[in-house]
Amino acid sequence: MNLTLKIWRQSGPKDKGAMKTYPIQGVEADMSFLEMMDMLNEQLVGKGEEPVVFDHDCREGICGSCSMYINGEAHGPGRGITTCQLHMRSFNDGDTIYIEPWRAKAFPVIKDLMVDRSSFDRVIAAGGYVSVNTSGNTLDANAIPIPKEDADKAFDAATCIGCGACVATCKNSSAMLFVSAKVSQLALLPQGQVEAADRVLNMVHQMDLEGFGSCTNTGACEVECPKGISLENIARMNREFLTAAVSAD
Repeated sequence: MNLTLKIWRQSGPKDKGAMKTYPIQGVEADMSFLEMMDMLNEQLVGKGEEPVVFDHDCREGICGSCSMYINGEAHGPGRGITTCQLHMRSFNDGDTIYIEPWRAKAFPVIKDLMVDRSSFDRVIAAGGYVSVNTSGNTLDANAIPIPKEDADKAFDAATCIGCGACVATCKNSSAMLFVSAKVSQLALLPQGQVEAADRVLNMVHQMDLEGFGSCTNTGACEVECPKGISLENIARMNREFLTAAVSAD
């Protein structure tokens, strides 16, 4: 398979970037997208050119670091997959593929396709945790009865890998789906009730400080999410936020 790659190249956060064209030959249909990128980089290094910088780690659809905007879609064509799970059989011989980094104020470009997603870390640090009672009278978590429906919903929310596809695909660069998933997974469990009000207020406040946009209920975030995080989590977070805000007043 012979392809034409148009890739965003940017030397640094303050440098001006541009799309550069790279022809590539001999791509196999069973290659993953990242293997194809590795192949391109090997060719670039062999010619004495600088390889394309992109994030990757587990390559198993777990870590979410392999985030790329491919042909106008977060993680490329296909649903319920990350970029590392995308295979080249999704493309045809002779195709032109456009590859860009996430585009969001809160995700500044570090270099080429790599962006800084530490804003997500700061949102989590603002309240996405449960304090542990170390008094010696702690209760084993497995001993706390939790309704099956609540446990399932909490688990579904906890599958969010923080890749940022929801932000990248939102026309407003909103992080509501990510934040609501992190709020929901704890709000649904008894262990998360002690800090529930402070959690949602602090995390939403930090989300706003990071420069993420507002949610307009378009639903693109759920469609592009590789883990299928539901919009119901946004509704739940809004209820949690309203209740906490009213109680605080």
